[in-house]
Amino acid sequence: MPTFDDILEQVGEFHRFQKQTFFILCLLSATFTPIYVGVVFFGFTPEHRCFSPGVAELSRRCGWSLAEQLNHTVPEWGGHGATFDSRCRRYDVDWNATGLSCTDPLGSLTGNRSSVPLSPCQDGWLYDYPGTSLVTEFNLVCEDSWKLDLFQSSVNAGFFIGSVNVGYIADRFGRKFCLLTTILANVVCGILLVFVPSYLWIVIFRFLQGLVSKGCWTAGYILVTEVVGPQYRRTVGILYQTAFSVGLLVFDAIAYVIPHWRWLQLTVTLPSCFFLLFLWFLPESPRWLISQGKNDEAKKIVSDIAKKNQKKMPPHFEDIKFEDDDEGGKQSPSLIDLVRTPQMRKNTFILMYNWFTSSILYQGLIMHMGLAGGNIYLDFLYSALVEFPAAFIIIVTIDRVGRRYPWAAANLVAGAACLVTALIPADIHWLKLIAACLGRMGITMAFEMVCFVNTELYPTYIRNLGVMVCSALCDVGGIVVPFIVYRLVEIWHELPLVVFTVLGLIAGGLVLLLPETKGRVLPETVEDVENFHRQSAPKDKKIYLHVQTSEVARD
Repeated sequence: MPTFDDILEQVGEFHRFQKQTFFILCLLSATFTPIYVGVVFFGFTPEHRCFSPGVAELSRRCGWSLAEQLNHTVPEWGGHGATFDSRCRRYDVDWNATGLSCTDPLGSLTGNRSSVPLSPCQDGWLYDYPGTSLVTEFNLVCEDSWKLDLFQSSVNAGFFIGSVNVGYIADRFGRKFCLLTTILANVVCGILLVFVPSYLWIVIFRFLQGLVSKGCWTAGYILVTEVVGPQYRRTVGILYQTAFSVGLLVFDAIAYVIPHWRWLQLTVTLPSCFFLLFLWFLPESPRWLISQGKNDEAKKIVSDIAKKNQKKMPPHFEDIKFEDDDEGGKQSPSLIDLVRTPQMRKNTFILMYNWFTSSILYQGLIMHMGLAGGNIYLDFLYSALVEFPAAFIIIVTIDRVGRRYPWAAANLVAGAACLVTALIPADIHWLKLIAACLGRMGITMAFEMVCFVNTELYPTYIRNLGVMVCSALCDVGGIVVPFIVYRLVEIWHELPLVVFTVLGLIAGGLVLLLPETKGRVLPETVEDVENFHRQSAPKDKKIYLHVQTSEVARD
């Protein structure tokens, strides 16, 4: 009895229909970038100092250069970088007073510069930035810097809450319905973000964007892997994530051209409107329809796929029916199914930990490398470019040696590279940078692999929910990682890398406990998952496309 993958072999595993679907969904993947990492540009914090009335006039009268002005009027200004006082405190001095010396204005007032009292920035800040960001518009610095953290946390909170809920919608009502509703909600929230005047409403709409956007991206991933044949599934899964990396480059270029955050937000939101038109004409996943017992709809879509791919339909196609003796048709997803049986339970917990670890190392390494400052656009570019060789290595190796070993090796390399980076002296900067890039490449590979292997370890009727629940730990990692990086560096600058090492090595070991999915058809039932450890996939308890004949076929 043929499975759906057998039918795909005859109507086309990756032909015109699949290529069109893949291209549209890759565009969708790229548009997720501004939501996931948009805080880098939307919330960019430039160098800043207190605005002190009268300083500009005194500087013009004395003919100071900018460097001389800063040296005379900003606390603790020097050649060792900005400090809290230089950014968040000002001299409690009336710069409009007469008799101020141009050579030593503070000394002419008190005789001793160090005795001049400091006060908070009561009249706002000056920013060394030609554009605008959330920080410059709402002064999210100094005592209010935590508000920028809240802005980013609201997105991750939305990711976390929406992961399960949107995953359930995709499994209960279909991939297409999920995509259309989440894209519409994302567009509405994105446009409203451009026009709302208050910080509070910006946080609210950012949370709502997070609530739907990650689920939308993951539903697209599920759909694109369900409509292609087994031999193409891993490649389209990797390339779908690589489209996100392309989105990083495009987003970086747009942000460079448009340094004003509201215009930038509008520019990256409007393209999503066109996806509503394209996705409206995309069919539902036939594999999902079969799992829900909607056989006639699935047959029609398969027939359309064959026509578009210019392939012949399978023999006796009209007699094909859905068969599942115990379930009697429709299967409803449930959270309990993720941990009900031993293999499903082991898969779920290991995948959860790897999502958590991948998020911490992926984001943490970027944060740690960015502590030294530098050109924001170049730093973002370097962090994006390293993802492409990672994807290439996966595509070249994964079909030859399977999923488990490259995935485990990627985690181990990431963990070991973090340790090496921590041990290399700071004065050997080039070697330290190479080691950090190796760690970045390793965790990028691990991050990409956990996503598509996750889809291969759950049956169809609960696949989307399983991915959403496990990937929710990714959002927990995103919430935790700033505290790991920014708090531990105060103890020892390389201490976060030691933590990353431990997490990465444990993740690599746990991956080896998962079953290999290379060359296996996607599981259709929980029993398929439980029997994954066997050499060949069982033929009983599959979702079959069964050809009715005069004889009664038996499982």
